[in-house]
Amino acid sequence: MSELSPRDRLIVGLDVSSRAEAEAIVVELGDAVGFYKIGYQLGFAGGLPLVGELARMGKKVFLDLKLLDIANTVEKGVESIAGLGAAMTTVHAYPQAMRAAARAAQGTGLVVLGVTVLTSLADEDIREAGYGGGVSDLVELRARQAAEAGIGGIVASAQEAPLVRPLLRPDMALVTPGIRPAGAQAGDQKRVVAPAEALRGGASHLVVARPIIAAPDRLGAARAILAEMQAA
Repeated sequence: MSELSPRDRLIVGLDVSSRAEAEAIVVELGDAVGFYKIGYQLGFAGGLPLVGELARMGKKVFLDLKLLDIANTVEKGVESIAGLGAAMTTVHAYPQAMRAAARAAQGTGLVVLGVTVLTSLADEDIREAGYGGGVSDLVELRARQAAEAGIGGIVASAQEAPLVRPLLRPDMALVTPGIRPAGAQAGDQKRVVAPAEALRGGASHLVVARPIIAAPDRLGAARAILAEMQAA
């Protein structure tokens, strides 16, 4: 994926609570941004039809729903997501769910990503949830399992990117949330990385929400991040 431009790699999270606000952000960012993420907040506030609308505008959409259920339910859900026109979607990185999602996405062009460990979690959170070891151990395990399952990529913190990039197939995406440019607040994220560092570590795509959508000048914030990515 080294041929991708910064515009192809930057995914702006439309983490807002109304379709009207999301549409306004897309208009404001214009041609500078070509890839958007729709998650629970917007999706459950009437934003799902935006997937097809943005696709028809020539934008790509990452529908981030983090599916996890019995294999048949995951498979049917991914089939429906592919029908919406999404370019990427997520399942939790459990082997059975990833294999089911891979079957559903085959031949559709939809890239299924396995979510390894959320960027809001640290080692103590992993232990509290009942896992042995730490974050990096669990991310490494799930990256290996994602490659074996045949899905299109994983979601992991850019802090783990150098660790897991060698474990993935060359064509697999490594999507990294928790990206914070210099001076930005970490918020509820615990494992944050700057854009240039994430790319140098092996990330293929960077998900950025609050540093852009909460900025007084959203277009300027997006352009600054793109410039930092270009420099890297």
